[in-house]
Amino acid sequence: MARPARAQTDYYNTDAGRPVLIEDAYPLERRGFELQVAPVRLSRARGGAYTWGVEPELAYGFANRAHIEIGVPIAYATRAGARGAAGISGVDLSVLYNLNAETRIPALAVVAEVLLPVGRFGPPRAYPSVKGIMTRTFPVARVHLNAQYTFGQAITSTVAGPIGAAAQNVEVSRWLAGAAIDRTLALQSLLMTAELYARKPLDVSEDVEWNSGVGVRYQLTPRWAMDGGVGRNLTGPAQAWYLTAGGAYAFGLPWSAR
Repeated sequence: MARPARAQTDYYNTDAGRPVLIEDAYPLERRGFELQVAPVRLSRARGGAYTWGVEPELAYGFANRAHIEIGVPIAYATRAGARGAAGISGVDLSVLYNLNAETRIPALAVVAEVLLPVGRFGPPRAYPSVKGIMTRTFPVARVHLNAQYTFGQAITSTVAGPIGAAAQNVEVSRWLAGAAIDRTLALQSLLMTAELYARKPLDVSEDVEWNSGVGVRYQLTPRWAMDGGVGRNLTGPAQAWYLTAGGAYAFGLPWSAR
């Protein structure tokens, strides 16, 4: 099944965290840019601890079937009876390469990513990771499978505090695996999606966490796509609820040849 032209169907694309964590296997078009403008995430954990996060991000399609992204997650964390603190949660660099268009076999992609130790809430060291993505289109819906593994030294409880805020935004995990299903309403330029995934935190003292979420993505104008979602940590010490909202602006340079 051919994928719709991206210029006016950006709502059809599901980037990680926009609106759910599980993403599809398709890249940004060659020489195209996408700016994630003020994507916000609010979570509330047990005990009344709140974390606000925003991760402005820029993606560029530098080759056929490949794009590069850079994001700077910023977090503001509060605890009951304590003063809040704000800071950068690292710098996130990633490259996605789409291996094939979807035919009789699913569309496949690989992602190489690194979270750099930048900012007050950033990790104590760089953490590289690799991810595999599969997307399969059916007559009534699409299904996506993601599996990710992060390399590097585990985090102990003595240093897990500062990285906690970053984990809310960039899912710092030893491994992560999950699935999502989405359905489009083309006449309304709307995509609805739901996900379920498991992640093992880098903190050696924490067990595997199960998470679920739902979201929508809407094409507001030919270049603007808006999204929103809600989800919950089903297990784990925090069992937080979270809300997400954001917008993406797709554009190309005026002198770029197509």
